Amino acid sequence: MEKYVLDTGVIVEYIVEKSPRRAKVVNLFNAAARGEVQLFVTPITLSEVIYVASRLYQVAGIEDPNREALNFVTWVTGRVTLVELDERIAVRAGELKKTLRIALPDCYVIASAEVLGAMPLFRAVEREMESVLNVLKRLSVVFLDELNI
Repeated sequence: MEKYVLDTGVIVEYIVEKSPRRAKVVNLFNAAARGEVQLFVTPITLSEVIYVASRLYQVAGIEDPNREALNFVTWVTGRVTLVELDERIAVRAGELKKTLRIALPDCYVIASAEVLGAMPLFRAVEREMESVLNVLKRLSVVFLDELNI
């Protein structure tokens, strides 16, 4: 069974109805509900999802964007396994931060995936990732556009 540790960008694609990547995220969550894939999220990613979802709902004119964001997070946590961060993941994330110089939450996604034997899944190549893309590929990083789901 395929296992993925999801980055914030992947999860919030679910909210953006006109996103060209939304269908893949919907398919991914549906596959998880059927037991075909296993999805993981770090607590740090969950924190980011609350913030980003709230902002997206606010821009969309939703009456209570904070409540809607919390409802979304509740929905997400019902479909994923929350990663229990430990010293091994924290140290590896720090090492990745030193080496890759990308956002620390992204390093936690990659470190968690390594420990869980999963693939770190990101929405798209971010600007800060471009210079280390070859290294990320060796670390089994996958992007939504590469997913056949």
